[in-house]
Amino acid sequence: MPRSTSLQKTHKYGVFFSHSEQTQTKMSAKNPLLFSSTPTMILFFFFPLLINCQCNRNPVIFIFGDSNSDTGAYYSGLGLMFGVPNGRTYFNQPSGRLCDGRLLIDLLCESLNTSYLTPYLEPMDPDFRNGVNFAFSGAATQPRYKPFSLDVQILQFLRFRARSPELFSKGYKDFVDEDAFKDAIHIIDIGQNDLAGSFEYLSYEQVIKNISSFIKEINYAMQNIYQHGGRNFWIHNTGPLGCLPQKLATFDKKGRDFDQYGCLKSLNDAAKQFNDQLRLLCEELRSELKNSTIVYVDMFSIKYDLIANATTYGFESSLMACCGYGGQPYNYNPNITCSRAGYNVCEKGSKYISWDGVHYTEAANAVVASKILSTNYSTPQIKFDYFCNN
Repeated sequence: MPRSTSLQKTHKYGVFFSHSEQTQTKMSAKNPLLFSSTPTMILFFFFPLLINCQCNRNPVIFIFGDSNSDTGAYYSGLGLMFGVPNGRTYFNQPSGRLCDGRLLIDLLCESLNTSYLTPYLEPMDPDFRNGVNFAFSGAATQPRYKPFSLDVQILQFLRFRARSPELFSKGYKDFVDEDAFKDAIHIIDIGQNDLAGSFEYLSYEQVIKNISSFIKEINYAMQNIYQHGGRNFWIHNTGPLGCLPQKLATFDKKGRDFDQYGCLKSLNDAAKQFNDQLRLLCEELRSELKNSTIVYVDMFSIKYDLIANATTYGFESSLMACCGYGGQPYNYNPNITCSRAGYNVCEKGSKYISWDGVHYTEAANAVVASKILSTNYSTPQIKFDYFCNN
């Protein structure tokens, strides 16, 4: 079933699922991520909920990344839809997202009371007034010039950067004008596939050695955006790779490889190494890129805390996929993944952190979004709406 473009244009405020996951209750525009505090729902009062973002001008967002942020580019670009049960929680149909509902970027857009981002490759009545989503499922920082690696996404951005103001001046109002480019925020959330792919054929030591090449590509992307007028950067580090059910079910492991929460230490250590180098890059670029704002967000700590304290947040299964095959302990089989023939799916995705073994459920994404909006995991501690207020 094709993705509904009308959904992206009209659903500016969130609704969250109830116990049945069928009844949706419209929340106030003021607090679009707020759950009702009933026993069957996630109890959001366990952590700061700072989501009353306010913009004094139209927010413009450009995001670069992989399937954690892809809101339909894979479908638009290749014609391949992620089938049911994807999208069941919020959209009630597949929406081009690898999730039961909304992704993190959708929830961040909701926090600004702006529409969901349209994929750059969307040919059907695209609306780019509030930015563009360049993220593509399966994308990594390398290799260069391979669709749709980070450098290709940057090339797409540069084309949009050159053409959009021109089209806007000719009366095409669904584009971004020159002034809006100057205030836009550029989100980069990539690296998970680089690490995951490397572990398929390299030793731990070789993976660690390659991390610097991944960071160089992110540096190249940020420098390129800056050279074309971009001044606001929002950089997500990578999450705990060793806690993904996919890796836990397929990785060649031994007893000593597990940490106290059941995650693979070696994969998580590699993610930490990546994050350390990414953090240092952000520190260096704050000095180098004059008049820029670079916010580094510790996604690893947010997600690891979510897994370590799953029951506190209302989750029953921290390391088991809601949608997959195989049952306990991970419900993941590489030959029968979510939406493939033979898969099974849990009744209540709101009780699971992992949707399909790789991607998070909407419920988990909501926790992550609220943590980000709290600013407690950001360096410097700047609110997400700063770029549409300064």
